[in-house]
Amino acid sequence: MTQQIDGQRRVRLNRNRVLQAAVSLADEAGLDELSMRRLGQELGVVPMALYKHVANKEELLDGMVEAIISEIDPAVGGADWKNAVRLRVLSARAVLQRHRWARQVLESRTNQTPAVLGYMDSFIAMFLAAGFSVDLTHHVMHAMGSRIWGFTQELFDDSAGRGGGDAVEVAPEVQAAMFEQIAARYPNILQVATAARHDEGSVVGRGCDDQFEFEFALDLLLDGFERLHRQGWTSRQAKKQQRNEG
Repeated sequence: MTQQIDGQRRVRLNRNRVLQAAVSLADEAGLDELSMRRLGQELGVVPMALYKHVANKEELLDGMVEAIISEIDPAVGGADWKNAVRLRVLSARAVLQRHRWARQVLESRTNQTPAVLGYMDSFIAMFLAAGFSVDLTHHVMHAMGSRIWGFTQELFDDSAGRGGGDAVEVAPEVQAAMFEQIAARYPNILQVATAARHDEGSVVGRGCDDQFEFEFALDLLLDGFERLHRQGWTSRQAKKQQRNEG
């Protein structure tokens, strides 16, 4: 009877089910707990059964990236390019917030898979369709960087002091001592890093509002892109001007 049930499970197993189970496992337990053995247990199959659908763990991780990219909203048709890009980026950010492990995996990928290349291609298409030159679009993509995936490297990360993510909760007296040391050694950093504070009852807690800071920088970039587009900016002209000024 057990063999019959196992056989039925194997028949129903497919690549999509494997990837969705892997995503769910990473969501619930974290990447450290993701292994072919653990995934097989979650699916009720022996680990070897998974290799019919993914060749190895690296291919599994590539497939998980593919799965989360499919959750990002497509470009909004008919919208102005700034709004379309903004909505796409914020959708990607929402996906990464649902799947906290995804940023680590995206940063670790050495192979550009069809899903990744397809997303990048569709992102570039939004600027080209708006009339941006290929030259300007090239530099736009450099400026956007990881923002197209919905994340950036935060400069002021105080998550350790407010229990964010996997951070360790720091006692108030210990945190106060840390601030005193920073204030004595690096007063300018402390002044700027703590410039924007939030109420204790805020959703984001004390410290920087990461969503606000992300959108603030995104809007600055989009406004800058729009200005350069209207000016007919080219990298050749910009480099020539730099040489003349030098």
